[in-house]
Amino acid sequence: MAEPKLSVITRLWFSLVCLLRVLLDGAFAARVWAVRSALPALGPAGDEQDPDEDEGEDEDEDEGEDEDGDEGEDEAAAEAERVRAVAVAPLQLLALLQREGRLVDFLQQDITGFDDAEVGVAARVVHEGCRQALAGHAKVEPIREEAEDSPVRIEAGFDPAAVKLTGEVPGKAPYSGTLRHRGWRVTDLQLPEAMEGHDFTVVAPAEVEL
Repeated sequence: MAEPKLSVITRLWFSLVCLLRVLLDGAFAARVWAVRSALPALGPAGDEQDPDEDEGEDEDEDEGEDEDGDEGEDEAAAEAERVRAVAVAPLQLLALLQREGRLVDFLQQDITGFDDAEVGVAARVVHEGCRQALAGHAKVEPIREEAEDSPVRIEAGFDPAAVKLTGEVPGKAPYSGTLRHRGWRVTDLQLPEAMEGHDFTVVAPAEVEL
């Protein structure tokens, strides 16, 4: 039950009544003393609040904090998973190209001392394996359908990420030029499921024969 709000005049009158009764009535004085001893210490007047209201507000705040905390944790976990997927995918693809075509071995090899025939043989092996790995896990399509070295027209509003202009570029589109490379776009990528705790920076483990 909420405590009654007493005015200054009422409190002054009531204090005089209590003072006289405490002085004249020993039993009343004992009861007042017992009540006073049992009461908890009061905080500042502005902090006084119904205990039931405090409990309700605390529960609401706790529920709100729990809900916000759960949502925050879920969002953080989802964002971490997205970042992990983006970081893992290229490493997985590189590991596949290494496993099937020894691409990393070929690129890390110093071929300055090899003749063209030796490089050609190695490149053929790498090409075959990497082509197989790429075909098995990614779908790659040309950006432009025209044949290379054919004339093309680039309209205004083209995607600069998909079309690279070279040579002397005039003011504004449309542009007329010659297609030197059709470009490539990955339209699908299917990689093995990323295992939790696996170190994807290891694109090829060291091999030790016993």
